[in-house]
Amino acid sequence: MSKITQNIVDEIIDQYLFADKTFRPWIIGFSGGKDSTVMLQLVWKALENIKKLGMVTSREVYIVCNDTMVENPVITEYVYRVLDKIELAAREQDMPIYVRKTIPRLEDSFWVNLIGKGYPAPNNAFRWCTERLKIKPTSRFITDQVSEYGEAIILIGTRKSESANRAKSMKKHSIKGKRLSKHPFQNNTYMYAPIRDLRLEEVWYIINTMNSPWGADNSELFQIYSDASADDYECPTVVTDKEHKSCGQSRFGCWVCTVVKEDKSMTALIENGLDWLKPLLDFRNDLALKRNESIYRSHLRRNNTLAVNGMGSYKPSYRAEILERLLLAQKEIQKIKPNVELITNQELIAIQTIWFRDSIFNVKVSDIYNKILKTDFDMKNHNEKKDKELELLKQSCGDKSKNFDLIQELLILQKNKSLLNKKRGLKDDIETRIENYLKKDKEDVH
Repeated sequence: MSKITQNIVDEIIDQYLFADKTFRPWIIGFSGGKDSTVMLQLVWKALENIKKLGMVTSREVYIVCNDTMVENPVITEYVYRVLDKIELAAREQDMPIYVRKTIPRLEDSFWVNLIGKGYPAPNNAFRWCTERLKIKPTSRFITDQVSEYGEAIILIGTRKSESANRAKSMKKHSIKGKRLSKHPFQNNTYMYAPIRDLRLEEVWYIINTMNSPWGADNSELFQIYSDASADDYECPTVVTDKEHKSCGQSRFGCWVCTVVKEDKSMTALIENGLDWLKPLLDFRNDLALKRNESIYRSHLRRNNTLAVNGMGSYKPSYRAEILERLLLAQKEIQKIKPNVELITNQELIAIQTIWFRDSIFNVKVSDIYNKILKTDFDMKNHNEKKDKELELLKQSCGDKSKNFDLIQELLILQKNKSLLNKKRGLKDDIETRIENYLKKDKEDVH
C-alpha cells in the first residue's frame, strides 16, 4: 500500500514541477469527504517532498469549498473546522495553499427560490438546485482564476472504481497520453485526477494510516461515515488487518434534497444517536411527500403561463407554511445546537421582497418569524417621519381604504425593487398589481 501511495505522490510531483511548465493554478474542490481528503493529503505530501528537495513550490493551490447553505449540519460543522486547520497549517508550513469558500448568490439560494419564488422541491425532472447551489458559485471562482492566469487546472477526487458511468465519463474527456483532460463546460480549464485508480478500501487505508498534514483527526471523519452508513453497506469491515478498516460509501449532500428517494445517511446518523437531526429529516420527508399534491400548487408557472397538468409554482399559502415549518425546525434544533442556522436573515428579507413583487401582501415574513421565534424581526424600519407620511396618505384617501392599501403596496414594490440582482421590471410589477386591483374591484361591484 505504501508503494501505491508513493507512486501517486511521485506522479503529483512530476505534474507539478516537470510535466507542466506553466504557473497555471491548481484548484482542489474540497468537500471534506473521504476522496477529497485523501487527494489533498497526497498533494500536501508531494509539496512537502518538493520543499525537501530544495525546489520552489511556485504554483498556487486553491482549496475551494462550496457551501450550498443547506448542507448536512454535521458535515458543515466538521468541514469548517478542518478548513480552519488547513489554513493555519498552510501558513505555518509556508505552503502555497489557500482556502477559499464559495456560497450561492442570494437570488440563487435554495430558500429564496423554494419559499420566495415558489419553485417546487427539486426532482430528477426539474433539478433546478444543482446549477444554482453548486455549479455557479465554483464556476465564478474558476473563471476569476482563468481570467488572471489564462488557464487553470482542477484536481478532482473522482475514481474509476466508483461506478461504470464514472469510469466511462473520465475516459470520454481524457486526452490520450496525457494526465490532464479537458473540462466539459469550463473554457481554458483542465482536470487532473491523481487518485483515479484507487479503490474504496485503499482510500480508507490511507485515511486510517496516514497522519493528516494539517493536524486533523481522521478518525473523526471515519466515525461520521460509520454513523451515516445505511444498513445495505458493511461498515466497518477489515481490509488488511485488525487495525486498518474500511467504511461504507455513504454520500452526504443537502439535508433538504428531494431528488433522492430517501436520505439514508441522515436516517443512519439519527439511528446512531444524533437525534437532534430528526426535525430536519421530518421536514425533508414532508417536503417530498407534498411535492406533487395539486392543492399546494398554482395552475401558473412563474412567467404566468399555464403549467402542465396545472402543477405550477407553490401557492403563497404553502410557501408561508414551509417557512413556518422551517423556523420551527430551526427552533427545535437550536435547543441542542444553538449555532445551527437553517435560513439567514438576508434570505428572509429576499423572500419578503419576492412576496411583495408577487403581490403577496396578506402574509409577512416578519409576522411568521416573530410568531415562531418570539423575537422581533421588523423589516419595516419604522420611524417618526414615516408614521407622519402614512397618516397623510390615509387622510388623502379618506374612507377609501382600498386605495390606501393599493398605494402602500405600490410603494413597497418600488422600495424593494433593488434588493435582488435578478429582478423583473418594476413597471411590469406595478401594472400587474393595478390590473389585479381593478379586476377585484370590478368583481366586488358585481
